[in-house]
Amino acid sequence: MTDTELTALLGVLDGKRRHVLDILEGLDEEALRRPVLPSGWTCLGLVHHLALDDEKFWFRAVAAGEESAIEEILGSGENAWQPDPGKTAEEIFALYRREGELADAFLSGADLDAAPAWWPDFFGDWRYGTLREVVLHVITETATHAGHLDAVRELIDGRQRLVIT
Repeated sequence: MTDTELTALLGVLDGKRRHVLDILEGLDEEALRRPVLPSGWTCLGLVHHLALDDEKFWFRAVAAGEESAIEEILGSGENAWQPDPGKTAEEIFALYRREGELADAFLSGADLDAAPAWWPDFFGDWRYGTLREVVLHVITETATHAGHLDAVRELIDGRQRLVIT
C-alpha cells in the first residue's frame, strides 16, 4: 500500500476498530448483552451492527460490489442490532475482526477516487461518489459508536478508557 492518504485513513479506521474491542475487554457475557440505555441496544448488538451494517455493507457490498455480500445483505432480513442469542461474544467479536480484515484486503489496493461498485436502490437519489467518502463515513460511524461504548462501559462498571486512538 503506497498511497499515503489511504494508509492514513486505514490507520485511523484500525485505531477506531481497536477502540471498540478494547473498551469491551473484560466484560462478561451478561454485561455485554445487558441493555443500558433506554433505546435497548447492547454492547454485542453494537459490535454486530458495526460488523454487518458498516464493514460488510459499506466495504464488501458498496465499495467492492462483492456479489455474495450484496445477496446476504438484501436477503437476510436480519436486524444487525439484535444478534442471534446463540452466538457467543467471542463469535461476534471474531465476525467484526474478520469483516475488518476482508475490508482491509479490498481497500489495500483500492483507488479512493473510484466510484462505489454497487449502490442500493433503497437510498433513492442520495449517494457517495467515491470510495474516499465511503471510508470517511465508516471511520465516522465507527468512532461515533466507540464513543457510545465508552459511555456504556462507564455505566456498566465505571471503567473509563484513558488511551486515545
